[in-house]
Amino acid sequence: MKFSKVFWAALLAVVVGSVISGLFWLFTFIGAIGAMGSSEAVAVMPNSIIKIDLTDNITDSPVINPFANMDFTTMSSSRTLPLLKVLRSIETAATDERIKGIYINVNYSAAGAISSAALEEIRTALVKFKESGKFIVAYNDVYSQTVYYLASVADKIYIQPEGSFDWHGMASVLLFYKGALDKLGIHAEAFRPTVCKYKSAVEPYLLTKMSDANRRQMDELGDGMWNTICTTVAAARGITVEALNKIADTTPVLFPEQAVEHKLVDGVIYRDQMEDIFAEYGVTRNFMNEFEFITLGDYCTAVGATVEDFSAPKIGIIYAEGGIVDGDNTAIDGNIYGTTLANTIAKARKDESLKAVVLRVNSPGGSALASDVIWREVELLKKEKPVIVSMGAYAASGGYYISAPADAIVANNLTITGSIGVFGIMLEGGDMLRNKLGITYDTVKTNPSADFGAGVLGMSLRKPTAAERATLIKSVDKVYEAFTSKVAAGRNLELQRVLEIAEGRVWSGTDAVKIGLADANGGIITAIGIAADKAGIADNFRIEEVLPELDPMTAFLQSLNTQVKYATMDNDLKALCNDYQTLKNDILRSGVQTYCPYRVWF
Repeated sequence: MKFSKVFWAALLAVVVGSVISGLFWLFTFIGAIGAMGSSEAVAVMPNSIIKIDLTDNITDSPVINPFANMDFTTMSSSRTLPLLKVLRSIETAATDERIKGIYINVNYSAAGAISSAALEEIRTALVKFKESGKFIVAYNDVYSQTVYYLASVADKIYIQPEGSFDWHGMASVLLFYKGALDKLGIHAEAFRPTVCKYKSAVEPYLLTKMSDANRRQMDELGDGMWNTICTTVAAARGITVEALNKIADTTPVLFPEQAVEHKLVDGVIYRDQMEDIFAEYGVTRNFMNEFEFITLGDYCTAVGATVEDFSAPKIGIIYAEGGIVDGDNTAIDGNIYGTTLANTIAKARKDESLKAVVLRVNSPGGSALASDVIWREVELLKKEKPVIVSMGAYAASGGYYISAPADAIVANNLTITGSIGVFGIMLEGGDMLRNKLGITYDTVKTNPSADFGAGVLGMSLRKPTAAERATLIKSVDKVYEAFTSKVAAGRNLELQRVLEIAEGRVWSGTDAVKIGLADANGGIITAIGIAADKAGIADNFRIEEVLPELDPMTAFLQSLNTQVKYATMDNDLKALCNDYQTLKNDILRSGVQTYCPYRVWF
């Protein structure tokens, strides 16, 4: 009798719990659909001004997960704009009679979310927009360097009377974990070709500060990128690069009046006074005596349904965004799965309606094996139709590996690329388990190396033997030889020349063109133009994005797993979590890696 009561009570609890859980997910799903579908259609009114505030997430690749932008803690959704859509919308605005000009009024907190390379491409599109004769004006309370780099394209720039202006240069801050590993009793051992002295992804585990080689390359990379930014701003504002550097050296934070004095801005006014500026440019008010504004995101949505010539030949766009990892997986986790991307490229190769392909690469690299799987499909694709690589913020290490076979490579000036080198790393945690946690282990094995690599938490339980160490060194040497040989073949360079510019060294997009690792500086629009020319369809073509398919329910469940965890975090905490995720990925990486860890702060 007692068993029967317990059984039926437990069964009832399971049933009730299942019903409640089912209702929760049902209402969550309905709420998500409602949130996503609640936005009204956007109309572009006559005499409109496009407002660029960067509050929308601008990404290289389109979001294929329909729930990716949902915040399930507030049941609200944000908007993600693919970069290509943004660029084409700005191009459309130049000839759209309803658009009178563009107003750059950037949300300060949102500006840091966009990559420097994407910002460069948007700025280039705005330069082109100005050729239409329409105006661009900028106003902000606070100008960070990121915001000002974009705003410097404007005809006139204004600042709030009590605002501030930052101009302090660029920096790269690297974290080193050796001290923490020493305290924990974890021993790190790295394996990289002797010549890869610049391949410093292993340094955080071995050193407490940058090596001389790494410091030298980071100095040169930062100086080169900063010079590009200063040259661009100087040309737009009619001042000298020397003057901009003097400001950064002596007055990194300026008062509004100082910004005017140095010709960085044109005036100090309040936001409401911008209405007088718009009137000076001939913009008329609507029937409610107000100016018509439309955000860049809304304008992208409004013109997104523009009818194209569906009989025109097509150029395919394939996106390679994220770290490169092994396997076949359509998970939305920010990684490039080697087999998955290879299958997508193969799909484009077999599609006879695609006359050329642009491969947009935004990756710091990762698995050498996965990179080679992707490289093979790019090589096969090239034999069938023109392949042009467009490099985003990163196309380094494995990201360059998969780019090398292309017919042409287009890099942004602010792209970080190169890093042609490989490494392997092994963490040995036996001492930590024994001395810190009191955990011991014992082993039974059939052969001397049967337990090679066996361990926990991504750490081996013992150090490699001399024979195992020799095998690891041979592995990285073999991959480096293959990497450099494929770059030489793909770029039509002498192998010796590749070896001179490889060594794991990173280069800016500007320098990449000078040394032969890229063919031109520009963005994805430039790459599309080159692809059209090579395919002989420059006069008439349309774009088709070749994307992996994603099961909607999988996308929904993954969104619940990934989106909520960042919902209430501020930017500093998000950055800390990202650093932790990078560290975890580094520790858990297996096999030979082609990876570039650099991050430049602008």
